[in-house]
Amino acid sequence: MEITLNDKIQTVSENTFLYEIIFSQLGDLQKGVAVAVNDSVIPKTNWEKHIIQSNDHILIIKATQGG
Repeated sequence: MEITLNDKIQTVSENTFLYEIIFSQLGDLQKGVAVAVNDSVIPKTNWEKHIIQSNDHILIIKATQGG
């Protein structure tokens, strides 16, 4: 099924959990990360429970230091 991840169309398997997508993008470097699915922020405690649906729009934002 197709999803949009940070404005790029990607194909993922059905029954994919949000955590799997985040892990594939960031590995274990998940501190300072915010995730929204269809413009709704998903708390980190729900990443392993949230199942991705076809045509979902996912935005992963990682905080960086600097100024």
